[in-house]
Amino acid sequence: MIQWCLCLLMLLLANNIPHSEATSRSENKIKSAVFLSPKLTFGPGVVVNKLLYNVDFPKGHIAIKSFNGELVDEAGNSVPLHETYLHHWVLERYYQLKDSANSSNVTRIQVKNSGLCEGSFLRQYFGLGSETRKTETHIPDPYGIEAGNPAEIPYGYEEIWMLNVHGIDTRGVENTLGCTECWCDLYNVTENINGQPLSPNYKGGLLCCNDGKQCRLRKNYKGAIRNLYLRYTVKWVDWDSKNIIPLNIYIFDITDTERVNNTSGIISIQHNCQIEYDVQTCNATGVARKKRCIDAKTTSLTIPTGGYLIYGVGHQHAGGAGTTLYGKHGRVLCSSLPTYGKGKEAGNEAGYIVGMSTCYPKPGSVKIADGEKLVVESNYNSTQEHIGVMGLFYILVADRIA
Repeated sequence: MIQWCLCLLMLLLANNIPHSEATSRSENKIKSAVFLSPKLTFGPGVVVNKLLYNVDFPKGHIAIKSFNGELVDEAGNSVPLHETYLHHWVLERYYQLKDSANSSNVTRIQVKNSGLCEGSFLRQYFGLGSETRKTETHIPDPYGIEAGNPAEIPYGYEEIWMLNVHGIDTRGVENTLGCTECWCDLYNVTENINGQPLSPNYKGGLLCCNDGKQCRLRKNYKGAIRNLYLRYTVKWVDWDSKNIIPLNIYIFDITDTERVNNTSGIISIQHNCQIEYDVQTCNATGVARKKRCIDAKTTSLTIPTGGYLIYGVGHQHAGGAGTTLYGKHGRVLCSSLPTYGKGKEAGNEAGYIVGMSTCYPKPGSVKIADGEKLVVESNYNSTQEHIGVMGLFYILVADRIA
């Protein structure tokens, strides 16, 4: 019987069928389910950056309580970062025209979070990177992220979810850090996706490690092609407007520059999120702090609608030394510090950020005013140059407390 079950599992994986690994379970009204993404095929040095629409997700009018994921192999084993680096996964929400999934012209409407970046930048509901295994995402009671409200779904549409998974296989590469930071020379990339030459000042980043790109391998290295999956766990409760307080999601970007426009008496604020930036060595820009060489970058942003801070966490890449969100008069709203691995096993990989600390303020203790000016600070160790790093801050805000 056990052997038959194992065979069935492997058959499902081989056929690229996204499915729940475990039956949903309910405990104290919280339901939980584990899913697998469609397969992601990696070869040594190869980049996989897929947009996976209509992935498995709980149905109905719900409050999401947590979401997290990790890369696993076909046997369900966790894949260490030094084999396949998880640059990021993000979960986005959409309304899709019914019966159009297999059409060549799929009609979708992105359901964005409350963040400040314009266009489709940083509009995810959840998202993490190498820190995914040791970063808490649980939302305390009585709060939750509302989804599936039938009153909000346009007629003729259905709610779907999209996973963007960006992984970099670093087996056999010449320069592991260079591959994970997407150095353009290692990927032999000189043009953007539209065929236009990259700026001479652009050394690396997302433009140089798109889906299918190849990072330079050591001479004569040969390694196997393998299929991996994002295994993700969702926890939720059925929606109850009397007992659940909905949350607003804000994601702040350290590269964002805020500009106030006054057109014919109409005042508007424009944002310019670049997502990535470079860290020069301390001899160029760093500040010595406690005998460490730190590159400190800050930006000032206005939050249109405030509320009570329920949760906060930062996102940084290797070299990150912590990020802080400040409110008016320099009050600390949340500081998020990285944990670096010390070994080889998955979740403890030396040299990688394997976790980010989170903030769970006492309910009602941290309130952000409407229109309050916030400051984001991102610190990186700059004893060496870092390319294409990030400094994001994710917060959940409630308009009232229990």
